[in-house]
Amino acid sequence: MSPVSGLHHITAISSSAQGNVDFFGKVLGLRLVKKTVNFDDPGTYHLYFADRVGSPGSVLTFFPWAGVPKGRPGTGETGLTHFAVAPGTLPFWRERLEGAGVAPVTEETVFGETRLVSADPDGFGFAIVEARGDDRAGFATHGIAANEAIKGFRGVTLTLADGAATRDLLTGLMGYEEQARDGALTRLVSPTAEAGVVDILEASDQRPASQGAGRIHHIAFRVADRAAQGAIRDTLTAEGFQVTPQIDRSYFYAIYFRSPGGVLFEIATDEPGFATDESVEHLGEALKLPAQHEKLRPVLEQKLPALSV
Repeated sequence: MSPVSGLHHITAISSSAQGNVDFFGKVLGLRLVKKTVNFDDPGTYHLYFADRVGSPGSVLTFFPWAGVPKGRPGTGETGLTHFAVAPGTLPFWRERLEGAGVAPVTEETVFGETRLVSADPDGFGFAIVEARGDDRAGFATHGIAANEAIKGFRGVTLTLADGAATRDLLTGLMGYEEQARDGALTRLVSPTAEAGVVDILEASDQRPASQGAGRIHHIAFRVADRAAQGAIRDTLTAEGFQVTPQIDRSYFYAIYFRSPGGVLFEIATDEPGFATDESVEHLGEALKLPAQHEKLRPVLEQKLPALSV
């Protein structure tokens, strides 16, 4: 079985579509590369933020259910998203975050990497990590030069009551390698991707997480195409996992399954990408709907709130 190549995207829940744009677009400087709807709940946006072109490994997406209560952090979830930046840029990011009223901003070193840890207004936890050897280009935008910009994901931290079975899944079927341990924290890395870190934090004393604003709904790992995805699906199914069929998400194909620690995992394809229905120069400008919801366009354009990007 071909292993995955790190992360493809991360999908979270939020309480405000405009709040997503204001924080992740205007403060963190990610580009809004797709404005569409939740395919299963088309009355709600599905917003995609990424680098300039929506490269796999840089895509952070949100289901912004207006007014949804905050979720509860705990076990059985992805507790922290790691963004990669160039070495030496953390002072810039501290000044930018604190200047935008983001608090608290804490500096720490984990497995030799220095990072800033904070959260958005919903409580979505993130770390901005100085990632050595990451040659990906950042998206230059207002107030953020290309050499200061977020390059994409560095990885995630899974908070689990017991990490053994998830660790075995990642290092066995999914091609990850264990790199280091420090107490309750284990670092796994994908040898083929910059967005390749999965830290497993074992926290058996915590209660289970609950979904809501600020919590991550699922994380998606990357494969090249549907053939590779099909091979992984066959292997997972043979190992006893309950895996969905391949689902067309317009910009990638997806399969989903629940990992042993309770986190919802997705395997997503690189194909066809985000420039299938609008050019790279105009990504994220127009409301894009899947064919099954196009008939709802007049209603949705009235219902969905206008966004100031």
